[in-house]
Amino acid sequence: MNGFLYCTATNTGKGFFTHQDRSDFYLRGFPGNVWVVEKNVKAADWIARVSGVSKTHAEAKTIVDGVIDTAKTAWDNDNVEGETEEQKIQRLGGRPTTVTLPYIPA
Repeated sequence: MNGFLYCTATNTGKGFFTHQDRSDFYLRGFPGNVWVVEKNVKAADWIARVSGVSKTHAEAKTIVDGVIDTAKTAWDNDNVEGETEEQKIQRLGGRPTTVTLPYIPA
């Protein structure tokens, strides 16, 4: 693999990416409408097709980290008096965790 391209793009539903896209290149979505794709021509064409805005790895990471940090804060602050941690997890699900974006150094 030749590395990754990073972008932001809003998932518009059916047709946003196709089975053929998934066959042609690595594609994965992250919080904050961040998308990571394999660095190749077909992936670059996909970014253009979905009106993606190119980002550097650092910019994409900052967006994802910001969304995760906001979710962590909301989770931490959503307390019910007398509720145990186990009950909180049952009610809300687990506390959001840090996400690592794929990266291959140049």
